[in-house]
Amino acid sequence: MRPASCGITPEGWPVIGLTALAALVLALLGAAFPAVILLLLCWFSLYFFRDPERVVPDGDGLAVSPADGRVVRIEERPDPLTGEARICVSIFMSVFNVHVNRAPVAGTVEEVRYWPGAFINAAADKASDENERCACRLRDAGGQDWTVVQIAGLIARRIVFRADRGDLLQRGERFGMIRFGSRVDLYLPQGYAPAIVVGERVAAGQSIVARRENQ
Repeated sequence: MRPASCGITPEGWPVIGLTALAALVLALLGAAFPAVILLLLCWFSLYFFRDPERVVPDGDGLAVSPADGRVVRIEERPDPLTGEARICVSIFMSVFNVHVNRAPVAGTVEEVRYWPGAFINAAADKASDENERCACRLRDAGGQDWTVVQIAGLIARRIVFRADRGDLLQRGERFGMIRFGSRVDLYLPQGYAPAIVVGERVAAGQSIVARRENQ
């Protein structure tokens, strides 16, 4: 698995470097206004591609959020990989959120599937079925399967998934990102219940979003 850098996610460096170089060239040519605009874009790129460290909770029977953002939906839906009806927790990321995605539980990557699609508003329910997306099935130590779906948004144009089938991910470990406004759906296995509510804001790798029932 390709490791992520600390501080800035690897996918951000080309954008940051290009905008910084263009701003410098324009400044040297005396084009002050365009140089300032590009400098602001460089600053925004640094902000958008930030990758802060997180404190991952310990304990059995816990699942952490795979994304930063706001919980926009908690309802039963068919798992896109298995067709099984499961509780789905949907987290919407605005352009101001950290866009690095993290594993909700420790587990082995059993399946990865990609669908091309549209780029409608990721906060809309139909985005789960119509937008470009990448789904990963994780199998935890207890043999239960978790499905994490990265969904492109209105202006997102690239989904990054760094893990390969057979990789072992730890709870809270980085596995990818989505550029610009987007969404992540987490499908819970039987025996787990949501630990958050719609409208709540969560942090990837840190906020507990589900717990094993009867514990």
